[in-house]
Amino acid sequence: MEFETKPCLASSYLSYPKGAIMNYWISVLFRIIPLAMGVICLAYGWYIWDSGDNANTYVAGHVVLYLSIICVALFTTAATIIRQLIHTYSPTFRTVLPTIAYAAAAAGIIGGLVYISSGTTAEHFVAGHVVFGLGLIAACVSTVALSSTKFILIPENSKAGPGKRPQNGFSSGMVALLFAIPIICALIAILWGFDILRTAAAPHTVAGHVLTGIGLVCVSLVALVASVVRQIQNTYGEADRRLWPWLVIIMGTIDILWGLYLLLFHYSPVTVAPGFVLIGLGIVCYSILSKVLLLALVWRHPYPLANRIPLIPVMTALICLFIAAFLFEAAVTDPAYMVPARVMVGLGAICFTLFSIVSILESGTSS
Repeated sequence: MEFETKPCLASSYLSYPKGAIMNYWISVLFRIIPLAMGVICLAYGWYIWDSGDNANTYVAGHVVLYLSIICVALFTTAATIIRQLIHTYSPTFRTVLPTIAYAAAAAGIIGGLVYISSGTTAEHFVAGHVVFGLGLIAACVSTVALSSTKFILIPENSKAGPGKRPQNGFSSGMVALLFAIPIICALIAILWGFDILRTAAAPHTVAGHVLTGIGLVCVSLVALVASVVRQIQNTYGEADRRLWPWLVIIMGTIDILWGLYLLLFHYSPVTVAPGFVLIGLGIVCYSILSKVLLLALVWRHPYPLANRIPLIPVMTALICLFIAAFLFEAAVTDPAYMVPARVMVGLGAICFTLFSIVSILESGTSS
């Protein structure tokens, strides 16, 4: 059976001179998207933080503002892959782009620890732990950028066939490091989150649930790093094709079901924020799934619908924004909905940024 497919935005402009895989101006657009979403998170978070002096505006403002560091890390990932596709990737960019990503992650981790240690109020405790968790996510995304420094080997290995190790792949020590970073970040978030939940106080309930949910997002990013690294090393097999997408699906589903459990069976003003934020984090996991799934589907297999996969993060972004719209209405009469409404907007921006990344992957791998 023959399939007739129509090119998506990423793959319909692949006629760029000098042998480049992606059109230059399309590549500019896909680099602007994560930067634009980062600016929106930064400006919107600052606006929320500056608009009031209560706990809700403090927490929501800090969380949305620090979501921008994830956008920065995603930008470096996009730029790392794109510059390889348009043949403008130099040793300088190989060093500078991952450095920028890890610097953004460090800003979140250090900032969160500072808020935790310097403040004595509940809002400092909650905002500090969540910001620290966002720094861990940014560190995982930064590792995706670092592992993508040899992205161009993926289409080459896919054509070369199994068993042929590339000469210019990663060393065994580097592979271990790339796996270790997101695994350690995930363990820190999950274990610390559960430890916080041992205390029944309201700020501990909020921070513990959200930090643990962030840990599941980090686990999803372990799957993404593993998929990229193993395809670069040409060790990606049928077991990987099944394992890594299902791992992301499971993590995202746990986050969503966990959030629904809090809202349906433990509903209170304290559980509203972590409940909806956990749902939002689960939706982010499904956005990450689009990248892991694309890498799995097109690896040595023709997949005519690969150019439809970038629609997944677009749909998840819209879901986040629609949920946020309902939460904004609920916040008119109940201030407990104020924080999750704002945070869900920021998570929608993260999902839309992932649309840019998966479109770049679709262009590179399909070519």
